[in-house]
Amino acid sequence: MNSQVGKYLFLICSFIFWLFLALFSSKLIVDNLTSGHHYSNLVFNLHYLKNSGAAFSLLQNAREFLIIVSIIATTLLFMFVHHNIRSIHYISISFIALLSAGIMSNCHERIVLGFVRDYIQLKFINFPIFNVADIFITIGVIALVVILLAYKGK
Repeated sequence: MNSQVGKYLFLICSFIFWLFLALFSSKLIVDNLTSGHHYSNLVFNLHYLKNSGAAFSLLQNAREFLIIVSIIATTLLFMFVHHNIRSIHYISISFIALLSAGIMSNCHERIVLGFVRDYIQLKFINFPIFNVADIFITIGVIALVVILLAYKGK
């Protein structure tokens, strides 16, 4: 029983940490960019953009739909942990927390601001501008796919 409680606490604490980090970093970076500060190096530059859609300019101005999908996705991820609490490993929980925090960070911005703040622009490839929450989502999805494929063989 203690192991299960520990897993729930780990999920909640990890989720809150990653969510805070995504929201705090976005606010800090955007506040600096809108007050005239600029940053650029060989790999990326910071360029503020208001994104009213999802990744790759999909679903522009579909704010309510994206909010609903975000809430459903996060709920399903937490339900997955709950239903598999006895067998799920901490590493899987950590990536589910990371993925959920990225989703909910973007959801929070859509609810509060009406758009998502994007600001990281890669220089070496033509790629849409993104934010820290998008990085969390990408890492979470890739890690969970790798974990699922690794366990599929066992």
